[in-house]
Amino acid sequence: MSPTPPARRLRLHLPRRMFAQVLLMQVAIAAGVAVLATGLFLAPLSDQLDDQAMRRALSIAQTTAAQPQIAEDLTDTPATASGPVQREAERIRTATKAEYIVVMDRRGVRWSHPTPSEIGRLVSTDPGQALAGHDVMQIDSGTLGRTARGKVPLRDGDGKIVGAVSVGIAYDSVRARLLHAIPGLFAYAGGALAVGALAAWLISRRVQRQTRDLAFSDISALLAEREAMLHGIREGVVALDRGGRIRLLNDEARRLLGIGDEAVGRSLDEALGEGRTADVLAGRVTGTDLLTVRGQRVLVANRMPTDDGGAVATLRDRTELEQLGRELDSTRGLIDALRAQDHEHANRMHTVLGLLELEMYDDAVEFVGEVVGDHRATAEQVAEKIQDPLLAALLVGKATVAAERGVALSLADRTGLPDRLIDPRGLVTIVGNLVDNALDATAGTPHARVEVELQAEGRTATLRVRDTGPGIPEEQRELIFTEGWSTKQRPAHRERGIGLPLVRRLAERQGGSATVGEAAGGGAEFTVVLPEALAAADLEPALAVPSDPHAHTVAEEESR
Repeated sequence: MSPTPPARRLRLHLPRRMFAQVLLMQVAIAAGVAVLATGLFLAPLSDQLDDQAMRRALSIAQTTAAQPQIAEDLTDTPATASGPVQREAERIRTATKAEYIVVMDRRGVRWSHPTPSEIGRLVSTDPGQALAGHDVMQIDSGTLGRTARGKVPLRDGDGKIVGAVSVGIAYDSVRARLLHAIPGLFAYAGGALAVGALAAWLISRRVQRQTRDLAFSDISALLAEREAMLHGIREGVVALDRGGRIRLLNDEARRLLGIGDEAVGRSLDEALGEGRTADVLAGRVTGTDLLTVRGQRVLVANRMPTDDGGAVATLRDRTELEQLGRELDSTRGLIDALRAQDHEHANRMHTVLGLLELEMYDDAVEFVGEVVGDHRATAEQVAEKIQDPLLAALLVGKATVAAERGVALSLADRTGLPDRLIDPRGLVTIVGNLVDNALDATAGTPHARVEVELQAEGRTATLRVRDTGPGIPEEQRELIFTEGWSTKQRPAHRERGIGLPLVRRLAERQGGSATVGEAAGGGAEFTVVLPEALAAADLEPALAVPSDPHAHTVAEEESR
């Protein structure tokens, strides 16, 4: 025999779509609220109807007892079915549609009753409280069934209690009123439920449009995928709400901007400080692939508005790319210089060969000595005034490149810099950018000249680079230090407008400044002051603070 198959459990399957689940839950809530409200209304309604019936019976009893003729007839006439008390009580009962009106004496004997045969008999319930002078309201059962009753004392003209009046309202009529109210109450509840269901449907349709008819499981999967994507990609992502406050940062954005989770919920100006980076991310600077400098990093930012009034900004780190571009430019410059030197060297060799063939040996020796001496004199002059080897090598190389471009690069007479630089690479970056800018500005102009002046006073180093170019208009002298600003044509491999902002940033990091003015003979004069650039005179250079390996990864040409 095959084993008995397991019993299948009955399972309720909810709809998968989010809007359907929302609709179902809202309709269930509306129905539950309607049922609860109806029950809460019906529960006190019965008590309210009972109270109203008892008060009505008491009011009729008080009105009956207030007639002095009934008290007189009670004491002067016998208890008979045709007596005046019975006639008056029945008149009042008929007019008020009460179930009964019973007038009794102090012994509890009835003098009136809807059933004449009950006249002269004792009442079925205790009249003690009414005969004691108290008004009584109650729901009780008697000879005529269950009624809502009101009992009051009956007094004569002197105020003496001579009996009591008991009035009853049929309890069936009270129940009938309750049952009669239920259909109307259900109709109102049904109407409220219908309105609630319609509102739930409208809300669910809106949810359907906003969630694009996704299921809860789909939304959960999308959230998981979004978290994995945001924290896995190598681009920084910053999400902003309509108020410009940060609502999301991925790991790369935290790294590039140098901020943490404490920035979430704050405005860009609060989290990043005022500057171009905050302006770009906030949309105050428009465009695509906008350049900005954050710390030691060159970033490219793009901003896309969202439907809710916010925005999503992406950040790419171009520091390494800018470094490669700069190295490519340096390599091209070196190749051009080597090509020119090769050509010049060939001319010199031809000259030496001609002198030798003409047997002008003394002239050949003199010519070779002059050529070697000029190059050696330039290197010795630089090394004598600039004792830092990195900076001296840079200026010797720049002098060769300048000569090939038709520009005279020289050191000012007052130049003097000891070998005590704390951050030589930083100064190399600053000098390299400023000299390259000056060469670009003066190349191709008559009597092109660039002068570099480096002075040391205590621990302060002052750099001045003068050129004979067109100069910087006064209204642009602050603008040229803005990231991304340039008047030069953009190279294919990198962006313009980075060098001078980096120069100022490096100077400000050391508590210094970078400014531009007009040179004495025309052209531009850049001045960089570095208050803490040199180690104390009694310290060896090797004990100086090492430079940040990431601080000078970009040596960019600045455009004017």
